[in-house]
Amino acid sequence: MNSARHPVLELLSQYRPQDPAETADVERASALAAVSADPWSRALPLHLTASALIVHPDSARVLLRWHQRQQSWLQVGGHGDPGEREALAIALREAREETGLADLVAWPDAALRQVVIVSVPAGRGEPAHEHADLRFLLATQTPEAIAAESPDAPLRWLSLPQAGELTAEDNLRDLFPRVARLLVS
Repeated sequence: MNSARHPVLELLSQYRPQDPAETADVERASALAAVSADPWSRALPLHLTASALIVHPDSARVLLRWHQRQQSWLQVGGHGDPGEREALAIALREAREETGLADLVAWPDAALRQVVIVSVPAGRGEPAHEHADLRFLLATQTPEAIAAESPDAPLRWLSLPQAGELTAEDNLRDLFPRVARLLVS
């Protein structure tokens, strides 16, 4: 299958991993997209997801969401809906749904910022599986407009150091220095 058939292949081919672990994750995600008719399908034991760390550049804060299934504070994002193929569009849709923020835009550009394979525990009728998560940065100018999609998915604005202390996920902490460099440039 070629990159014209799967836009994610082009996205991943242009991405430059930051370390050996991320290189391995990019290779697995690329292999999945190359052989699967629908790499976003939840029926696959490893499938693509798209997420975003939301930034309020003026205050240098980031938005985290409580994820009940993962039992952790994480970035927003999730699964592609049937027919969706563009990772950034999926991340934007999920972010808007989960935060209520209508003004989200790719920040400081539309570049892919991190690729991570994450384990997801069994739950809600699904077996344990893995997500090949394609991560972006989004920005808002209206941080006060956040509205959690449900009471069990609260949202919190935090400085990068606070976010690093709050999340239990090392892979998300690895994204924070990348964000910090962009906030000062």
